[in-house]
Amino acid sequence: MKNLNKSIGSYGEDIACDFLIKEGYKILQRNFYCTIGEIDIIAFHNNILCFIEVKTRFSTKYGYPVEAITKYKSLKLKKLAEFYIIKKGLTKHFVRFDALEVFLNTNDDRCRFNLIKNILTF
Repeated sequence: MKNLNKSIGSYGEDIACDFLIKEGYKILQRNFYCTIGEIDIIAFHNNILCFIEVKTRFSTKYGYPVEAITKYKSLKLKKLAEFYIIKKGLTKHFVRFDALEVFLNTNDDRCRFNLIKNILTF
């Protein structure tokens, strides 16, 4: 089951990147990982450095995907962002945290996206 969830998440991130590019985001990095954890997508959008958490689901049966971003996960994302900003020397940029919900449809190949900007304050 864990491998299936990882595959679904990976597929969701792939199509999320395509969606974000169409929305005007410039992808800097995917799956930035360090000992603190992982950030799904890092991108620029209108000169704002965006850290994007992607949540992929088939339904809302167990809640909306964004609800999986807990207080603990939020704190981790902030620490990861701080580390990334310092490591890459991007301290002069405004920062934003976005969430992208990806809803996969089992009936056809279409999916739906819900981009939520500013989910956290920095």
